[in-house]
Amino acid sequence: MTLFEELQKRELVAQATHPEEVERALNNEKITFYVGFDATADSLHVGGLLQLITAKRLQEAGHRPILLLGGATTKIGDPTGKDDVRKMLSDEDISHNIECIKKQFEKFVDFSDDKALIVNNADWTDKMSAYDFMRLGFHFNINDILRMECYATRRESGGLTLGEMCYLPMQSMDFAHLYDKYGCRMQTGGNDQWSNIIGGVELIRKTRGEEGKSGSVFGMTFNLLTTSDGRKMGKTEKGAVWLDSEKCSVFDFYQYFRNVADEDVIRCLKMLTFLPLSAIEKYESYKFEELNEVKEIFAFELTKLVHSEAEAIEAQNKAKSVFSGGDDAPETRIEIDDDTNILDFLVLANLAPSKGEARRLVQGGGVSLDGEKIDDVWYNIEKSRGEVLIKKGKKVFVKVIW
Repeated sequence: MTLFEELQKRELVAQATHPEEVERALNNEKITFYVGFDATADSLHVGGLLQLITAKRLQEAGHRPILLLGGATTKIGDPTGKDDVRKMLSDEDISHNIECIKKQFEKFVDFSDDKALIVNNADWTDKMSAYDFMRLGFHFNINDILRMECYATRRESGGLTLGEMCYLPMQSMDFAHLYDKYGCRMQTGGNDQWSNIIGGVELIRKTRGEEGKSGSVFGMTFNLLTTSDGRKMGKTEKGAVWLDSEKCSVFDFYQYFRNVADEDVIRCLKMLTFLPLSAIEKYESYKFEELNEVKEIFAFELTKLVHSEAEAIEAQNKAKSVFSGGDDAPETRIEIDDDTNILDFLVLANLAPSKGEARRLVQGGGVSLDGEKIDDVWYNIEKSRGEVLIKKGKKVFVKVIW
């Protein structure tokens, strides 16, 4: 099986600007490619995970990745899919975020012996004059830009700014710079980056003469990590699923992927793990309870990749203990002065956002204390107990201590 065939069988490939050239280059050459990450936070989250794993996959096949950090583009903000202007970060915040994200790159990509590079687009963009940037703008047609899908939401909101429209030329300039300096021939990214990637390819073809027009540069996008009903993965009640264990604990990370829907787990195994396709195929016939085994394998493999094997083992063991009623449930500490009604208690413990939601949980049979189901909304928890193990729904266990 060729590399390109494997990418397709893993359901990764969404679009390519020049499919035949991309397939030939990936299968028969050793090329330099790049993928960009804006530094909007001090950690990447699940949205960027697929791109890192795919960069690792291509590197292991012999290609050289350039991981670009958007020290410049973060100051503008990618308008793709946004209904409002992104929050503007200070230079200090962006620099801090870049240093944090660099450490996460090292878990996925081998940077020894020039096998991969990390670059910051501020290194060349900051040196550019406003006049030079405006001259670059003559290679981009405003009517074409306004028709691009990446700007659709902002157009509909009536708030698309001139600054945001500069994002596509800036990202396009990145590709041209990396092409000139490092011989970078391909940009990759999520499928929501398709328009931005086309911009870079076209800029090189327009400005680098016959060399740039010969089919030597191209772009490829990968399918986004979504559920079977089209929702993006990576959001929980607590917020985004971050790769930094300080922002999302290893246990919460493991549990998020342990709880993927039955219809999503096989696709996730293909896209996010390095298990051979032949090993994954046998799981495709699994049904119902059998899929729990597959989900555990998936969560373990991904946690091992993002964190470590030791932490994956610990998270898996903790999950088995928690969900068998063991002592390893996450702990929450609260203050109560007296016996407390179950509805108030659930709100205090952050297990319900309001008393109304707590009431619905209790009346629906979704709350148990120390293994006893509670369906009485007038139930009081005695202060003298000191702690209880709460089960909320089928999957959430929390030890509440006061």
